[in-house]
Amino acid sequence: MAEGDNKSANLLAQETAQLEEQLQGWGEVILAGDRVLRWEKPWFPGALMGATTVLFLLIYYLDPSVLTGLSCTVMLLCLADYLVPTLAPRVFGSNKWTTEQQQRFHEICGNLVKTQRRIVGWWKRLCALKEEKPKMYFASVISSLLAVAWIGQQVHNLFLTYLIVSFLLLLPGLNQHGIITKYAGMAKREINKLLKQKEKKNE
Repeated sequence: MAEGDNKSANLLAQETAQLEEQLQGWGEVILAGDRVLRWEKPWFPGALMGATTVLFLLIYYLDPSVLTGLSCTVMLLCLADYLVPTLAPRVFGSNKWTTEQQQRFHEICGNLVKTQRRIVGWWKRLCALKEEKPKMYFASVISSLLAVAWIGQQVHNLFLTYLIVSFLLLLPGLNQHGIITKYAGMAKREINKLLKQKEKKNE
């Protein structure tokens, strides 16, 4: 068991090092984005939501076709991939890169690798469910897709995307400040109270 844990830890360290090497040119930008996403300053959430709202209002106003939107998105990603590694050292100053920043960059890359592993793990579990319990797999997948299709029909496409993107951008800050844990705990306590009340009524 310990040998398996060591192999897993070594593989994780290797994958993290590879990702660090791939993202080295983006280091300063990733750290700046990390500070914003974790709400290091109290006005960061407002600025984040403001920027997201302006972007989605611009998309709503321009109303581009799917092909135009996709082309513009890929074009911006290509420009960023070319320009950021070149301009970032000049803007942020590569000589200001400290041990603390390097440690945080290492942690971010490690978290990204762990997230990728979780997604792969969920996919493997889904595939295993398909093999072991095909009826349950079919029922759960179809019901989930029907629920998503119904939500998509009820809520405007762009507004739903805005809500999802906003939630994902706010999630690291909510997690960092313990807001998710707090409200999840409150919800759990309320559910337990309701279950206890139901048990008492049944008695």
